[in-house]
Amino acid sequence: MSSLTAIFGNSEDKAQDSEKLMDLYWNRAELKKEFAALRKEQHWLKDRIKERDGAMARLQQKLEHLENLLLDPQWAHNVVVFFQLRGLALRSEAKLAKFAEQLKQQREKKQQTSILAEWNEKRAAEIANIEQQLHETRETVHRLEQQLQSERHRITSMSGFMRFIRRRSITATLDGLAEQIDGGAQEEQALLQEIEQIQDRAPPDAAGLDIPTKRSINLMVLAFAQQLYLQLAEDDVAELVKEAGEKSVGSINYGSHHDCNELLERVNVLIESMERNNEAAETLQRRYILLSEKALFHGDADAVPVAASVNTLFRFDANGVVHESEANLLGENYWGIAKVLSR
Repeated sequence: MSSLTAIFGNSEDKAQDSEKLMDLYWNRAELKKEFAALRKEQHWLKDRIKERDGAMARLQQKLEHLENLLLDPQWAHNVVVFFQLRGLALRSEAKLAKFAEQLKQQREKKQQTSILAEWNEKRAAEIANIEQQLHETRETVHRLEQQLQSERHRITSMSGFMRFIRRRSITATLDGLAEQIDGGAQEEQALLQEIEQIQDRAPPDAAGLDIPTKRSINLMVLAFAQQLYLQLAEDDVAELVKEAGEKSVGSINYGSHHDCNELLERVNVLIESMERNNEAAETLQRRYILLSEKALFHGDADAVPVAASVNTLFRFDANGVVHESEANLLGENYWGIAKVLSR
């Protein structure tokens, strides 16, 4: 027997060998998964390195291009003008983005305040209704307690013989009153718990703005964008500012040294005036109303107007007379307006 076991092995040895083989199989499978994940990460890192190298190469080219322009006497002044105009473009974009964000926050706060007021009013009405039930329940319990006291007093005034004869009805009456009082107390406790649950309710989360509100915000942002455009258009630099914000340095020639100096002076004046020259809220509101009358939308779910429907520029003179011209600020994405509109 021992010789057969030596040749073929026993069942326990076979089971152990099988378990070892299974462990090796699963370990190998896990190692293959980890290796595949590492290879995938390696490819991703290589792609990132290529992207970074490409970005660095492009940046180096731009730097070398800028250095060559600054070394060229005919282009050095153009470079200065270009970046001053680009700075004005960035300033305009920042002002528009800040205005849009503040307006959106104001509308969201107003909407949330309205929702909370309605929620609190509804909650207060529920509590008032339950408190009325609570008041009625307490009055009922109080009346039953008085009735119980009166019944006990009446019983104590009876003779012993009468109490013996009417003991069953007396007991039933007292038990019934006690049961009603206990039920009233339980109802009172339940009503108090219900009031506490209502008071502990979490207020509703902030809801997203609806389409009419988003449309109102977008048209007001457009009105403000027109204001920025008009400030720059007075010195005929609105298009130059937009161009500097979109093109690369060296792609625009602003003329001679004298021309560049004149343009720089105008830019410096505009930078100062933009900080202190803000139209009155009434003027902005008036422009918003005029835009609202012309604005069209592709569908009921669209918050951004059709660009062609709001390409009328409204200018008001000192007498309040409206002068209209064409300037497609939305279609041409002046001051990066497309990315600040509510959608």
